[in-house]
Amino acid sequence: MTSTPDLGPASPAALRKPVRAPRGTGPQKPPGKLPGGSPRKTPGKTSRHPYLTALSTARARTGLVLVGTVVLAGLLAPLLAGHGPTDQSALSLAAVGTPGHPLGTDDLGRDLLSRVLYGIRADLGIIAIAVPVGAALGCLFALAAATHPVADTIVQRIFDLILAFPGLILALAVTAILGPGRLPVVLVIALAEIPAFGRLLRGGILVQREREYVTAARVGGSSGPRVLVRHILPNAADPLIVQVAVSLTVAVFIEGAMSFLGVGVRPPEPTLGSVLSQSMPYLAQAPHFAAGPLITVTALVLGLSLIAEALNREVRR
Repeated sequence: MTSTPDLGPASPAALRKPVRAPRGTGPQKPPGKLPGGSPRKTPGKTSRHPYLTALSTARARTGLVLVGTVVLAGLLAPLLAGHGPTDQSALSLAAVGTPGHPLGTDDLGRDLLSRVLYGIRADLGIIAIAVPVGAALGCLFALAAATHPVADTIVQRIFDLILAFPGLILALAVTAILGPGRLPVVLVIALAEIPAFGRLLRGGILVQREREYVTAARVGGSSGPRVLVRHILPNAADPLIVQVAVSLTVAVFIEGAMSFLGVGVRPPEPTLGSVLSQSMPYLAQAPHFAAGPLITVTALVLGLSLIAEALNREVRR
């Protein structure tokens, strides 16, 4: 029988020294997590909002440059334009580069650069009012539809009624009642955008209210309106950001079409559509007449489309 050697009494310092577990044993903390469970921040990297990430792409930056250039030109129209938009001169259909008229003049001797710049101002003013009004009314209809099945049916029939009228017929009907001017254009654009925003938000609400976090909020004692406002809407409203960019593009076309047909803003106030309409009889004689409004509308629509595409890709990710 082998006897163990007597090592003697342990020293106080040895008793106070903590015993360390061998490396690789014992409970391990999950990587990237702090003790409270929150994600560990990597030095030098900051989280960005998804929409900021979308707007930082090359496609979105190109769109922002195009839209920003057009908007800035419209806002600075009084400084950039050398003449008033309705001032006439003896130079009828002057060519591009004529002294004092960089883009030439129209058939009445009015400076085309001034008319295009002030036309941008008129278009932006109409769109800036009409699209938010249509978005607000569409969202209100969607919220009303979420409160009760009967209200949902009524709202759906209202959307169907608006969509039953083609855009041109709707524009002519509103203009026949109110006459040409800014107000009919705003009403037509707002009416055309109500179903787009309303149906989009209604579909998002229907999807989100079946999720588990909504059920948990209801079990926790939250009332129906509180659940809708605090939990459902923030998650259902993401596609609306993309719809705003799309609706701005549609609004540019609607305003241009109404002004082109003569049922929009009353002359002699310029809009891009009215300037383009006045150039039609002179395309062969003076093609530069239509170049200014065409290039401006193309840049604005292309820029808005690029921004909408970039935001849509981020939402779908």
